[in-house]
Amino acid sequence: MNAERNFFLVGLMGAGKTTVGRALARRMNLTFVDSDHEIEARTGVRIATIFELEGEAGFRVREEDVIAQLVTRRGIVLATGGGAVLSAKTRQRLRQQGTVIYLRACTEDLWQRTRHDRNRPLLQTEDPKARLRQLYEERDPLYREVAHIVLDTAHQSVQKLVTQLEAEIERQSTNENTER
Repeated sequence: MNAERNFFLVGLMGAGKTTVGRALARRMNLTFVDSDHEIEARTGVRIATIFELEGEAGFRVREEDVIAQLVTRRGIVLATGGGAVLSAKTRQRLRQQGTVIYLRACTEDLWQRTRHDRNRPLLQTEDPKARLRQLYEERDPLYREVAHIVLDTAHQSVQKLVTQLEAEIERQSTNENTER
């Protein structure tokens, strides 16, 4: 059954989408894909370079196209970029093609996880912590809108998060079967 299911992780940068996604894919015997890595592989340049040359708008077009292709695959765990939910089309595709998991973290935790990372174009500002707070306020409602599951990542190990996710996925699966 899992071989046909898709799980899509959304959340801000530093929420743990790639780390948790890899562990979830391993545990559920699915293929892990990171949309940012896929964009880099297809373009041959880093995300920061795309932002530099094409701006955020150019990057978002690429991101929407790549995610549109990725969600048609089966049996994947997809870690999306933090801003993927800005596109209404992407939100709709994610919601229709799999189970969307919002890895939620408070801005302080996100800041602690990202503050030394120079590969985050949106944080290359005078006040990156304030920028992160702003991104959270803008995007949290979109993450909640698209999510089937919201998981708070605060102070939990990856293994504990994956165990919680598996339990929630199983619970939802049981509910779906009961409703049929």
